Amino acid sequence: MALRKYFGDSKMFEYDKFYRACQQENRPFVKAKINPLHGNYLVQLDLMTCDYELSSNTQEKISKLIQNEIEYVKTNLNYTFEGFSIDKELAWFDGVSSEHLEVFCNSLYDLSLKSRLESN
Repeated sequence: MALRKYFGDSKMFEYDKFYRACQQENRPFVKAKINPLHGNYLVQLDLMTCDYELSSNTQEKISKLIQNEIEYVKTNLNYTFEGFSIDKELAWFDGVSSEHLEVFCNSLYDLSLKSRLESN
């Protein structure tokens, strides 16, 4: 069975179950939920489920990733991105397009794992 890197559009108890699995496996928790106000996705990255933090280098890479998404949404969907925040343990992004959701979430997960390797 393939490792699930993120969880999207589910019931709250399913998110909770996935969160607990991430805690047990010491890996990042990434979830995506559609925002009914604009139809794009709210994506959250939570590293409280694991024993590492985002390095400043990784935070910069994530910032570049989100800047590309903001430009795509603005140009192709004629939509203003709602906002984002990135720190050592938590990050959120409100306005990720459905076209880029899977790549975006998988990239977040992979970058957070890479950050762990950089700190060791």
